[in-house]
Amino acid sequence: MATVTADGTRRAEGVRPTEPAMRRRSKLAPRAYYWFVWPAVIAFAGFHTLPVLIGVFFSFTNYPGYGAWDFVGIANYVNIFRDDRVLQAYGFSFLFAIVATVFTNAISLAIAMGLNAKIRARNFWRGVYFVPYILAVLVVGYVFQFLFSNSLPKILSGIPIFRDNILTNPEWAWTAVVVLAVWQACAFSIIIYLAGLQTIPADIYEAASIDGASPARQFRSITFPLISAFFTINVVLSLKGFLQVFDPIIALTNGGPGTSTESVTMLIFRGGFSGGEFAYQTANAVIFFIVITIVSLLQFRVLQRREADF
Repeated sequence: MATVTADGTRRAEGVRPTEPAMRRRSKLAPRAYYWFVWPAVIAFAGFHTLPVLIGVFFSFTNYPGYGAWDFVGIANYVNIFRDDRVLQAYGFSFLFAIVATVFTNAISLAIAMGLNAKIRARNFWRGVYFVPYILAVLVVGYVFQFLFSNSLPKILSGIPIFRDNILTNPEWAWTAVVVLAVWQACAFSIIIYLAGLQTIPADIYEAASIDGASPARQFRSITFPLISAFFTINVVLSLKGFLQVFDPIIALTNGGPGTSTESVTMLIFRGGFSGGEFAYQTANAVIFFIVITIVSLLQFRVLQRREADF
């Protein structure tokens, strides 16, 4: 009695398929998975890749977002490097991103080490520290706006910087945005560091304690080297996310006072969608994408080399 195999051939019962037949079956088997892959590929191409390519195309035009347009070549890209407002936005974005990244990772690592210790209600406190990550940025931002503009001037009236509303101070308003962004970003970074700390065997710390290593020495020689990969992930994700800061600024300062807290993403949004600079800000977005890509790749290269040194 013959049976029909998966590739459509007939084979007698009790006879093992030949090697070529088994190879054909192994090649045909994965075809079912394409039915799962292709819908995602098509959706990604339709909602991401295609709009990106269209945006790159319009960056070489003078399209204002409506009406007629003409090709202008690389004029938009040249003008961006001459635009003081764009350069100021890049300067603010990088300053903000570097400061926020440093504070986020320092605070997150310290809290993660505390939450990884043997403390009471440890799971409860882990949940508490993760709450900021699930809250809406704009809602939390308006709460922080009230604190900075009303509560702090009354509570800390003796400190000159807080005597007035710090959000109206062109020199210090960006620090309020850093506080909000770091407060919310720490929640995710803490989870990453906790995952890394839990991969370190407790026996290593016991052996180090027997040898007389202090807690600081254990951190330098054991903890940090063994979680260096998690440190790399957090730093790269933090810097990339902070460079694209948008919601905290909208909630706290709306880019003010003046343009002192205007980030690149806010400039692209304002000019591109309501300022009649669609093509110009699209070119800015292309440059910003390249900058973020280069920065991320450099981070990976430097930090992964540090991991190898450990």
